[in-house]
Amino acid sequence: MEIHELVIEMKLLERRLTLYEEKYGVLSEDFYQALMIGKLERYNEYDETRADFSRWKGIYETWLRRKEAYTQQIQQHDLAETLLVQPAY
Repeated sequence: MEIHELVIEMKLLERRLTLYEEKYGVLSEDFYQALMIGKLERYNEYDETRADFSRWKGIYETWLRRKEAYTQQIQQHDLAETLLVQPAY
């Protein structure tokens, strides 16, 4: 993926993450950390919450992968040259 494509996809993912953050009142990073260390296991008994948490986790992990790819690419490119690329929408 090109840098500009990564930025667009990350912003779309962030919009989806915002819906969960607003619904549950915590930022995705904090949710993900709590989920990974097992602090949210008691919510497994609720179908809606379990489904939401599964989707939220997947979206956040996708965002993390895109962020890592973006970071790697931006470090390898001259930012001034990257800014010159204007994708056609």
